[in-house]
Amino acid sequence: MKFGIANLSIIPVRVEAKEQSEQVTQILFGETFQIIERKRSWYHIKAELDNYEGWIDTKLVKQISEEEYNKINASDKHITNDIVSIITKYDDKTILLISAGSTFPNFNNTDLTFKIAEDKYELNQNITKLSEDIRKNIISTAIKYINAPYLWGGRTHFGIDCSGFSQIVYKICGINIPRDASQQVLKGRTLNMIEEAKPGDLAFFDNDEGNIIHVGIIMSNNKIIHASGKVRIDKIDHQGIFNEETNEYSHNLRVIQNIID
Repeated sequence: MKFGIANLSIIPVRVEAKEQSEQVTQILFGETFQIIERKRSWYHIKAELDNYEGWIDTKLVKQISEEEYNKINASDKHITNDIVSIITKYDDKTILLISAGSTFPNFNNTDLTFKIAEDKYELNQNITKLSEDIRKNIISTAIKYINAPYLWGGRTHFGIDCSGFSQIVYKICGINIPRDASQQVLKGRTLNMIEEAKPGDLAFFDNDEGNIIHVGIIMSNNKIIHASGKVRIDKIDHQGIFNEETNEYSHNLRVIQNIID
């Protein structure tokens, strides 16, 4: 078994081993993965965060040893919560722009440095600290993504899908959940009524066949923030999401899950 880590801002993960294939998710800087097999210039990988599998271009991979892989996954980490962070690589002074939700392993809070294998980096800005209130953190983090464009398989402010949005917001706030809405809905405690929901809970929506196809984050005052065309705030009730711009319901509510407590 081989192992890798993202030392680039974003690595696209595709359904098949070719550039034209659909992007299903992204690996962000500092996230680790197992390399399952190689096909020509492509690796079939499994992400450590959520066990999601797909194909990535070998040119985008930094391989690490199994020892380093385990060390990184067990290390003290900083998860970025600023929409964009700037880091500098020590040896060649390369500057990288890093998206929120990225991981800095082996992080030193004193001098804001961290290491990935033999490479040392420095965070070029102060850390924006979260409060001790997880629900408050989830909402404040989610709001930072307002107007981020919808992108299938995306996990950043520059393009994000509905379940990528809920996953990355939760990751930033210290909670790891699966990648897809159909997997996320299986986590936590099911609420019987929308009136029981609290800010930060996840609402799931289905299609006519009963399949979960959408997820959003509950806010206060009967509002929901979700990625549909862009990250936006709409009204929600027992029927679903009501879009005031179109004056109609856009999604049918299936269930609300409390994953936080």
